[in-house]
Amino acid sequence: MKIALIGATGNVGSKILAEALNRGHHITGIVRNPDKLKPHARLTARQGDVNDEIGLAKLFFGHVAVISSVRFKLMDPRVLIRAVKKAEVDRLLVVGGAGSLEVAPGIQLVDTPDFPAEYKAEALAGRDFLNLLRGEKILAWTFLSPSAFFGPGDRTGKFRLGKDHLLVGTKGESKISQEDFAIAMIDELEVPHHTRKRFTVGY
Repeated sequence: MKIALIGATGNVGSKILAEALNRGHHITGIVRNPDKLKPHARLTARQGDVNDEIGLAKLFFGHVAVISSVRFKLMDPRVLIRAVKKAEVDRLLVVGGAGSLEVAPGIQLVDTPDFPAEYKAEALAGRDFLNLLRGEKILAWTFLSPSAFFGPGDRTGKFRLGKDHLLVGTKGESKISQEDFAIAMIDELEVPHHTRKRFTVGY
């Protein structure tokens, strides 16, 4: 597939890029500094501004899907959605956050007393983005939330999928590596099972 990936040099975006290239996809990496992208035969580096609707639409044109791996506080999700539609791209996949996952009926992780203050603004912006997408009836969107602990690690290919509730492992931990998250994202890209839905991944 020909995919546009926003934030291809980021911590998560770089893992998604590697996974997609390893599976044979053609990627347009949209970043602030294209020189940071390592050359690859199936990678086209492009400079882009996530808040430039017209510029993004031009970059998205001709792709079958857009994957967004950008911090929520840095963007206006309405701009991104309009740009995808203007480019006539059918699918938008979003790297989400764990904050909007439920830990008990009606209680989301971001609203719990122990949620780290330094991550709260980003988590709330992610929840707003998800709520905006849930009102979207035309675009085929997917929002993939990681588990609570989300960092670089091993690519195991062994994980569980869930819906709107935080996944917790047998040892009481909620975690997923960025590498395994990337597998789940590209799996969904290749064979959609969560169109116009949020899902989550964890051990």
